[in-house]
Amino acid sequence: MVFAAILAGGIGKRLNCQEPKQFLKIHGIPILAHSIEKFVRVDEFKKIIISSPKEYINETQELVNNYFPLDKRLIVIEGGVERRDTILNSIDYALKNGANDDSVLATHDAARIFASPDLIKKSIKYAQKYGAASPVIPATDVIFESKNGSKLDFVPLRENLYHSQTPQTFNIKKYLKIYNDLEFDEIEKLDEAMVLFNMKDEYVHLFVGEKSNFKITRPFDVKIAETMFND
Repeated sequence: MVFAAILAGGIGKRLNCQEPKQFLKIHGIPILAHSIEKFVRVDEFKKIIISSPKEYINETQELVNNYFPLDKRLIVIEGGVERRDTILNSIDYALKNGANDDSVLATHDAARIFASPDLIKKSIKYAQKYGAASPVIPATDVIFESKNGSKLDFVPLRENLYHSQTPQTFNIKKYLKIYNDLEFDEIEKLDEAMVLFNMKDEYVHLFVGEKSNFKITRPFDVKIAETMFND
């Protein structure tokens, strides 16, 4: 079985939003609706789990009802305090709704509205084969590492650096097995799903992502997204 978790718990601080950024409209449609639309086009999913801040559960459900009234795979749940908590909430739902030893979960940032259905299907395929998979694109800029933000400490080789994208997809039971073996301080370091696998030296399959699959984070990103729709 294949499940999706669209992570829509952001508050839009860097976008200066008055409400969570998933409700911000791009080309006349909420960011969250754009992302959901890509996932409903993938027939492999049994359930598409949409997380929401507790105080916006009703608004999120209303959005789903308005834009996708016929797709019964869409489920709205309460997100967690941290990203890792939201992923665990999504896993818990999947386990209560038929997930087995071979089931995978595709986790996706709601703010990445241009991920293609083809990219989503590749992430599923590679996760089923390797246990964990993530799309990436090569870094094009030289990256500086600084511990205090003002002094240059290290310059890693650019040819070894990649920008991670989502959907990051993994075997649910494998994720839980690793998570349950973590120490508290390790859990505190978790963010994206692939961090967990890498933390325990588990193989993560990287595959070519899409340059258009950027995350809408700042006001300039909104302008880029609007331009892409108008081209």
